[in-house]
Amino acid sequence: MFETANPDLWFFVTLLPVCLIVAFNDLKYMKIPNVTVLAMVAVYIVVGLLVLPLDAFLWRFVGLVVALVAGFLLSTAKLLGAGDAKFMAAGALFIAPADVGFVLIMLALMGPVAILVHRLSGRIYLKKAFPDWESWQRTREFPMGLPLTATLLIYLGMAAMG
Repeated sequence: MFETANPDLWFFVTLLPVCLIVAFNDLKYMKIPNVTVLAMVAVYIVVGLLVLPLDAFLWRFVGLVVALVAGFLLSTAKLLGAGDAKFMAAGALFIAPADVGFVLIMLALMGPVAILVHRLSGRIYLKKAFPDWESWQRTREFPMGLPLTATLLIYLGMAAMG
């Protein structure tokens, strides 16, 4: 509809608050609220219909299904939380099919960085400032919402800049 619109810029701007809420909730409660995942899908439907060609808009739902199946399998194997799996599926809507490999590499790099930053910041200061955050208590688990949201936003930001 809007031929001159930059889809990735629109997606970045509209997803930024949702991703911040997801990251905060995952750090504080170790849960990604279903309403945020539904909000992501709603954003994709509304904005995507306005800024993407119809065929590209529809094909991205294949990515959602693939990511949902992969996330379900990882969640069943206890390698990933169910909220993380749902976020991955909704996030797949915003990734151009040609960029999937690049985004997976970004996520593979972002995961260890996020773990390191989370653990170090907990030891240095943040754990004292926010002692009730669940992510400090669960030492064998990690809030994957942090690297998932960072990866999605960095990807969209880079894609928006060309």
